[in-house]
Amino acid sequence: MRAIDDFGRPINYLRISVTDRCNLRCIYCMPPEGVRQRKMEEILTFEEIETVVRAAADVGITKIRLTGGEPLARLGVVDLVGLLAHIPGIDDLSMTTNGTLLADKATALAAAGLNRVNVSLDTLRADRFGFITRHGKLDDVLHGIEAARAAGLNPVKINMVVIRGLNEDEVVDLARLTVNEGWHVRYIEMMPLGADPEWDENRHVPMQEIQSWVTDALGPLQPATVKKGNGPARYYRIAGAQEGTIGFISPVTEHFCNSCNRLRLTADGRLRPCLLSDTELDFRAIVRSGNDLTAVRELLKEAIRLKPRQHHLEECATPHGRTMSEIGG
Repeated sequence: MRAIDDFGRPINYLRISVTDRCNLRCIYCMPPEGVRQRKMEEILTFEEIETVVRAAADVGITKIRLTGGEPLARLGVVDLVGLLAHIPGIDDLSMTTNGTLLADKATALAAAGLNRVNVSLDTLRADRFGFITRHGKLDDVLHGIEAARAAGLNPVKINMVVIRGLNEDEVVDLARLTVNEGWHVRYIEMMPLGADPEWDENRHVPMQEIQSWVTDALGPLQPATVKKGNGPARYYRIAGAQEGTIGFISPVTEHFCNSCNRLRLTADGRLRPCLLSDTELDFRAIVRSGNDLTAVRELLKEAIRLKPRQHHLEECATPHGRTMSEIGG
């Protein structure tokens, strides 16, 4: 079965936030004090998440990504991976993590059935990393990346949010690692959704500018493909890179809404048809009301029907209901 929305887009990808808590406080993602601490009874249990994923597989979802907050901060998350990895119809199970807790869990995650990880890493400088995350240690992330690669959670993709005046001077440094270390680096435009109450245009770096920095320093880029992936990145390879790739994700300047294939489930059980809209459907109430999978499937179909044609960032229309850390990106 294939799920098609009202604009002809196949919807086959569900991002699930397993917790809105995080062990870091990245300045563009969370306020210093963190988000409101929800009680555990407000958060979907692993069994409830499994129910949603089984229903999602029935309506055509084939790809699941676990997010947070920081997904590895939730106790027992390896057990959740094991539950989801064996659901018929799910052919790709991945995770986005800040990497600080990954070194100790990579092997267990791979054994439980996780296919791959994306790691958020906005700088290669230890002092700057501490500033951006407010207290994190860069070495923890670097050890996590190596552990994930060793465990076979490949390709390990490195996500860099480029912010003017903060880390744009390291764009080329990360690009070089795609040649020297075989890294898969993806540059992401900063979006107006996070800890700041106002969207500061001066901090935003257009993707064309980011790409020009790479090509001016390292030469022309050749189109490339990756073994696994179901997102909006456009992938390239620098001449001489045997394995590593560079990806560009431009949600603001070159939005990819016409090919968006995803839904998002928050940790407290609200399903969002669009990241940049406050529209949500209450899945927690349906799952806890004793309904069978049929009711969950019907609500998923309704969410797909409500998916908008595109966001309206160019009109300065931004969501206000949640921070990025509460949605899962």
